[in-house]
Amino acid sequence: MGQSKAEFLKQFGGDYGYPDAPRGIDELRAAEFKRLEGMVYLDHAGATLYSEAQMTDVARDLMSNVYGNPHSQNDSSMATIDAVTSVRHQVLKYFNASPRDYKCIFTSGATAALKLVGECFPWSRDSCYMYTMENHNSVLGIREYALSKGATVSAVDVEEVVDPSKNHESDSLFKVSKRSNQRRGDNVLLHNYQNGSLSAISGNNLNLFAFPSECNFSGHKFNLSLVKLIKEGKFMDFSSQQQGQWMVLIDAAKGCATEPPNLTLYPADFVVCSFYKIFGYPTGLGALIVKNEAASLLNKTYFSGGTVAASIADIDFVQKRKGIEQTLEDGTISFLSISSLRYGFKIIDILTISAIARHTASLATYVRNKMLELKHSNEKNVCIIYGQDFKANYLKMGPSITFNLKREDGTWFGYREVEKLASLSGIHLRTGCFCNPGACAKYVGLSHSDLVSNFEAGHVCWDDNDVINGKPTGAVRISFGYMSTYEDAEEFLKFLQSSFVSKPAELNNGYMVNMNTLSLVDDWCQQAISDIRLKSITIYPVKSCQGFSVQSWPLTTGGLKYDREWLLQGSGGEVLTQKKVPELSSICTLIDLKLGKLFLESPKCKDKLQISLLKNLTHLSAEVDVYGQRYEVQSYGENVNSWFSEAIGRPCTFMRCSSSKYRSCVTNGNRDHLCRDTRSKLSFVNEGQLLLVSEESTSDLNSRLSLSNGNGKQQVFADAMRFRPNIVVSGSTPYNEDNWKRLHIGDAYFTSMGGCNRCQMINLYQSSGQVIKSKEPLATLASYRRKHILFGVLLNYEDDMEGEDDAIVERWLKVGQEVYPST
Repeated sequence: MGQSKAEFLKQFGGDYGYPDAPRGIDELRAAEFKRLEGMVYLDHAGATLYSEAQMTDVARDLMSNVYGNPHSQNDSSMATIDAVTSVRHQVLKYFNASPRDYKCIFTSGATAALKLVGECFPWSRDSCYMYTMENHNSVLGIREYALSKGATVSAVDVEEVVDPSKNHESDSLFKVSKRSNQRRGDNVLLHNYQNGSLSAISGNNLNLFAFPSECNFSGHKFNLSLVKLIKEGKFMDFSSQQQGQWMVLIDAAKGCATEPPNLTLYPADFVVCSFYKIFGYPTGLGALIVKNEAASLLNKTYFSGGTVAASIADIDFVQKRKGIEQTLEDGTISFLSISSLRYGFKIIDILTISAIARHTASLATYVRNKMLELKHSNEKNVCIIYGQDFKANYLKMGPSITFNLKREDGTWFGYREVEKLASLSGIHLRTGCFCNPGACAKYVGLSHSDLVSNFEAGHVCWDDNDVINGKPTGAVRISFGYMSTYEDAEEFLKFLQSSFVSKPAELNNGYMVNMNTLSLVDDWCQQAISDIRLKSITIYPVKSCQGFSVQSWPLTTGGLKYDREWLLQGSGGEVLTQKKVPELSSICTLIDLKLGKLFLESPKCKDKLQISLLKNLTHLSAEVDVYGQRYEVQSYGENVNSWFSEAIGRPCTFMRCSSSKYRSCVTNGNRDHLCRDTRSKLSFVNEGQLLLVSEESTSDLNSRLSLSNGNGKQQVFADAMRFRPNIVVSGSTPYNEDNWKRLHIGDAYFTSMGGCNRCQMINLYQSSGQVIKSKEPLATLASYRRKHILFGVLLNYEDDMEGEDDAIVERWLKVGQEVYPST
């Protein structure tokens, strides 16, 4: 045992590893999660993992028993009813909810449970829907129902202020800051506003307050004493000013994995959960735990199979069933998934939820403290962690850590950069805002104007725009689950230390400099421009298939003629690439301009395929979407599609780009801005029309690969073609191309669109007919080409193809031509 682990166990040994369970954490991990070997999974807030024993029990149950549709009375139906009834009680027990007071309604997830409350709640013009800023989008979405019925909606910030003279959390005070009221429609009357507060006309209206038991962004746990305070009208001034009855909804989707709300102590009206957050399987199944009195107030309009006692098809007659579950569960419930919940709860019962909470909290606390200790060589903090003061009581924080990382100069590492590097290290984490816009804006410090301007600049959820105008647009989140280990935590900390903490390096003259501040681009002015020449030209007719080299090739409006003019589409409409279908890399392509034919060859197909370039196709299909770009395409007959299906081993459709919609994006000149200003026609390329790679930059990368693959490791070599460039140039200096704004080759001009953002695809290579996946060269490239891991530059052809006499001029690129770049 290492010294670090010994120190960890000295501090957290009483909580870590389930000392009172039949099996400790190491034995549990080795026996039940063998698939995690070599992997660090830290996205349990997104979805935790199922155990092998759990899935074995599920399979054994389904293979041994016959479960029928529960809407009947035969033996198999009764078996299903018994299983479902048993699981309902098990779910209520998990939340310490008495079956006399609460019912368990199964839904397709927590989101569906929230939607059910929103659409059935008896909203009126006098109602108020209030929620904390830290709420998932699925909770915010309820406001659409409230606003459409004329109700008032308000978001609030809630800060717990603990009275040091009191010993119980029920004695805590809450500092509440209310945001502006939201109203919609023409029925907003002045009497609803008096001195900035709400005043209702009647006392019969129903109001709803929603908050999470644990914020899925920061991990902050809310004090559940809020439930009683709100229901009793003692929640500062706001709930008492709104007349009528207050009801409380708890979003426990995140919190119930380690601390489900105790509904005997905190009798909320509605609680929602998703079971895959607790024990990984099944997905697509959640529950609404609803108080009987609250359920009777829900106005369910729609009826379906299973919810009615009787209905008549040709007159307006329907009688709904009396049971709460039968009324609120539409159609046939997912009874096989519900039955399998028993085996998820089985392992939770063995370990106990309190031990799981302590185990995960010990790991999260240890990692938080270690992250705060990380310093750059100038003593500046590396990690900015979001959330409340977790030093006071670490059990008040969930097992999630949300953070951003700073460079030594105070600028931010983008969260996508962190995610890419983590992926190369086998670490699974999550980035973005985690569908929690209020918490994200609050903790990251984004104003309304920031959010709007970010959206107008093209930023949407899950994209690569991670830093805009010097501010992060989201964050990085790691989260621990019941099967997480100290070794997971330590691997993550090593990753942060090696990838993001600046280290001084000693030069030959003895002076210390920071490696992170060294410029990776030489002064271009020192380069003799006339020495740069076009070394090779490669055309890739079919997206993700092999290309072919030529000595010269014509240019068209879309760049190099016929380049990436074809692609394969899967049976589900998805674009097939090497990342999804490595077999594409074995398909050879060749175009003969004189014959006007595209030739294709595959080791899995006996015959070669020939396709005419000039023949007009009659198989026209509608527009298709390729990575957000709309194209009109031509498709081919069954014989062509069958050849490609045989070549890649799956059904597919071969299609040709007929035309693309022009796309444009205004840029502000920032080289790090990923939006491309592309007014030219694009074929099936991701961004720019052509990709340029420098021979000198490739040589520099290989020298670094040589150094990083010492100690007996297999030598990795990445030639320029690994990056699938259209043109390779030589005679420059390493990474000089990063500064080029415009190029002149022969009589053709090109605009640089900036660096090409590399992904895992460059780690795929062929060996003995097999596609091999490695961590290189992306891992080495990421170690020094850090901003979005750029390599090579994207070019657009300046297609002014009309001569002085308006005649069409066809320009050609030729190997050996001089390249004249300018900045």
